[in-house]
Amino acid sequence: MPELPEVETIVRALKFGGRQEPPVIDCVLTGGKVLWVKTLANPPAALFSQRLTGQKVMDVTRRGKFISLNLSDDTLLIHLRMSGDIRVDSARAEDEVDHPLPRHDRLLLYFENGLRLALNDTRKFARAWLVRDPAVVLSTLGPEPLDHEFSAERLGALLSKRQRGIKSLLMDQTVLAGMGNIYTDEALHLARIHPLARPDQLTTADIEHLWLAIQSVLKEGIRRNGASIDWVYRGGDFQNYFRVYGRSGQPCPVCGTLITKTVIGQRGTHYCPTCQPPPPGKRG
Repeated sequence: MPELPEVETIVRALKFGGRQEPPVIDCVLTGGKVLWVKTLANPPAALFSQRLTGQKVMDVTRRGKFISLNLSDDTLLIHLRMSGDIRVDSARAEDEVDHPLPRHDRLLLYFENGLRLALNDTRKFARAWLVRDPAVVLSTLGPEPLDHEFSAERLGALLSKRQRGIKSLLMDQTVLAGMGNIYTDEALHLARIHPLARPDQLTTADIEHLWLAIQSVLKEGIRRNGASIDWVYRGGDFQNYFRVYGRSGQPCPVCGTLITKTVIGQRGTHYCPTCQPPPPGKRG
């Protein structure tokens, strides 16, 4: 699943150009097409193209794992979920008669300058919302981990109210927006915290280390354009610098102990049993 760094990379490409694709900022829409009806959560598919037509892309931003195309009147929110990706190419709707669309395209936007934006999604889990007020969709999200106002103290306050394991908490989008399986495993290893540790088992120093680790892995992920670990996401190389994620049975880069894989909250979880010793009452 694309996480914060991957989504941020896509947002920057849509805004400034990148990933070998042109930007869509300041482009005027001539319509849209829904190819898989469940992809569009709102409004009804019959109204989608009509609502889009004539609107201009004023900005492209990110909130958590959501891509936000801020239009003249509406906001188009896209969540890529498990296997979504965004492609921008040059093709008009009439060209599609003679040139079949790539497999798994689910939603299309057309622009006056001949560009076409496609949401491609193999597993059909991605969703889009065309709304007047983005808060209708985004209001439950927790703070952004890279915001200047997000501090170690704020992180500690958020965690202190809850008693689940730290990995499950960090992946809860109502606690912290944008973290996923990859970057949570990486941050916990860098902070030397076991993924099952509870907030009440962490010291003030632990929270400080965790905050710094979250900042570090997310910024490095963005710098490397995210991680490309399967067909889902294109262009990043952060996977070449993973500390623990996907490295089960390989040596820890810090101490040499073999990385362990377990399942927490139905998600594969990677950690070093030496650098991240289990909390009291838990087995490694």
